[in-house]
Amino acid sequence: MFPNKKRFGIVGATIVVLMAGCGGSSGNDVSAPVPAPQPPPAGLSTGPAICNGGTAADFSCAGVDLRSRVALTTMQGTTGNDVWGWTDTQTGNEYALMGMTNGTAFVDVTNPENPVYLGILPTVTVSAPWRDIKVYQDHAYIVADRAGAHGMQVFDLTRLRGVTAPQTFNEDVLYSDFQNTHNLAINEDTGFAYAVGTNTCNEGLHIVDITTPNNPIFAGCHDVFEVHDTQCVSYVGPDADYASAEICANSAEDRVELVDVTNKSSTVSIANFTYPELGFVHQGWLTEDHSFLLIGDELDEGNFAVPTRTHIFDVSDLDAPTYISAYEGPTTSIDHNLYVLGNRVFEANYTSGLRVLEFGNLANSEVAEIAHFDTFPSNDAVDFDGAWSVYPYLPSGNILVSDISNGLFVLTIQ
Repeated sequence: MFPNKKRFGIVGATIVVLMAGCGGSSGNDVSAPVPAPQPPPAGLSTGPAICNGGTAADFSCAGVDLRSRVALTTMQGTTGNDVWGWTDTQTGNEYALMGMTNGTAFVDVTNPENPVYLGILPTVTVSAPWRDIKVYQDHAYIVADRAGAHGMQVFDLTRLRGVTAPQTFNEDVLYSDFQNTHNLAINEDTGFAYAVGTNTCNEGLHIVDITTPNNPIFAGCHDVFEVHDTQCVSYVGPDADYASAEICANSAEDRVELVDVTNKSSTVSIANFTYPELGFVHQGWLTEDHSFLLIGDELDEGNFAVPTRTHIFDVSDLDAPTYISAYEGPTTSIDHNLYVLGNRVFEANYTSGLRVLEFGNLANSEVAEIAHFDTFPSNDAVDFDGAWSVYPYLPSGNILVSDISNGLFVLTIQ
């Protein structure tokens, strides 16, 4: 759901730009404007290229090598969005699951310098700029926003084994207890999916039991606030009051919300809080010890003329989170999606591409950028184009980045 113009002080033109960027949930409206990405420069490198002297072929970089780039046209798409990864535990092969306006592309990236496009799972309804993908027990779960009654596609990823030529796939199951969905999170420890920004549950958490992967079952709602994105975890943090609980950290547009979702039929809002110069709470991720929460705001750069910001919260006491500070990066681009691995933060920051941060004691705001790779060499404007998302969890250590205009990137930190 888009932020209220009066509540956030955002002029109408900014709302139009936001709709062309991250988007939101407005029921069955399928007339939302589609991002109009700039065409990639002719001959943009597909790699491989070592980052040397600040460049890797056509791309600005520091400490990150280009292994390959797969163009959107190769994947039968025109505009990109989300990306996730899957590793086949039987074969060890690694795959990129790339969201596009017209569906989801599957790419074998086992050989990072020779990726193989395997085919596409088309959208259920119509093309839409917002698609989101997560994985649980060898199944992909795919949702779309502003695509009418799209529901959630369930696709058995083991069907990719042995594929040698691009195919057009069909989903195995279609979950239709909601229609549109802006985003999706899965707690792989418990087997529950959390759809947000749907046409149900007041656009809060629509909870689905996927413990039997090909038989998703509605499990409950959390409908206190409209939620744009969430991360749901089996809590291992220092707050003893919530030992063994299942906790969601909701990016709820005009605030952050912490929720106890252990009992799916009786969820509990633990705390909700804000921070200075809040524009639009977009997405966040907990540190692995669940002591800190990092939040990206999609509008603060444009609204307040600040550098790219990552907001840091101490959530060691879930009932009383405290704001630490905002890390300000070296660019002015809009931040979009971030993920934590160890003491590193992998950020997809639109026009400035992949930025890799490393943190020490977050209570003392010890954060620094250690590497980057600009997937969008055209410019570094405060604009909704370029790197949409990043997946840093492949066992090989290779990093997947999806770019709205320039397709799928396979990268490696030096």
